[in-house]
Amino acid sequence: MRGMGKRMARAGLALPLALAGCSLWPTTRHLPVPKAPPIVQTATPQQLVEILNRRWDALHTLTATVEIVASETKSNQGIEKDFPSSRGYILLRKPNMLRVFGTYFGMHIFDMATDGQRFTLVIPPKNMAIEGTNTVTEKSPNPLENLRPDFFMNAIVVRGLTSDDYYAVTADSDITEDAKRKHLYIVPEYELSITRQKAGSHEQLPVRVITFHRSDMLPYAQQLYDNNGNLETQISYANYNNYQGHKFPSKVTIRRPQEGIQLVLTVIRVEENVKLSDDEFQVKVPPGAKIKVLK
Repeated sequence: MRGMGKRMARAGLALPLALAGCSLWPTTRHLPVPKAPPIVQTATPQQLVEILNRRWDALHTLTATVEIVASETKSNQGIEKDFPSSRGYILLRKPNMLRVFGTYFGMHIFDMATDGQRFTLVIPPKNMAIEGTNTVTEKSPNPLENLRPDFFMNAIVVRGLTSDDYYAVTADSDITEDAKRKHLYIVPEYELSITRQKAGSHEQLPVRVITFHRSDMLPYAQQLYDNNGNLETQISYANYNNYQGHKFPSKVTIRRPQEGIQLVLTVIRVEENVKLSDDEFQVKVPPGAKIKVLK
């Protein structure tokens, strides 16, 4: 009778488990197996910095033709605004000279240039010009006015390190999905974290985090932080192509989480190290245009 009671107790336990959808025996499911890349390179932290610095040192000027798609998200209002696609032209000369102008069906809609310290932005459709410093010293309630040339230049090209930079490297892997082929891929990565020491303190402030794919040792993502250590800009670099002997991403996505701004640049043409004169980095304000000065 005692043995029968134990069997009845086990049966009584199995019944609610079965009713609850639980199994007393393990089950096996077949999951997709991520595919590893054929080549996974290795590098020491110092070698990774040298790779980055070589790319930066080899670049003197850059010109690019891109398609620009901009969007603005106002999360507190539940609103997202998409702006019409425009054709953009980028001129860059180290150390900090930049010009970007855009057209819409052949009509100039903006033209911005900087000498590395101050910038001028002309908006012909509004007969308006904006002038100010490259770096924001006093934030504007209009998020678009906080997009100064410095952020754009730091996003288009990945700068090398300076003597004031401290760095550390971690290794990780990401899993990506190819929806068309229905495959998962392992993407081994290195993350290069760059910091600077806070004046009069042992605190290290984040400056940038650069993600390299170990299949080709090229940068595929970058996070930029402001002087207070807040995340300011997120950039992704996708689908590197060979443009006249130089590798450059064919798509650059720039996100500004604090302003809710996103820019997607689809690269059409890139040339490096062509001669660019000072005149090409000057924008003339049309007579009679309204001028707004930003701090």
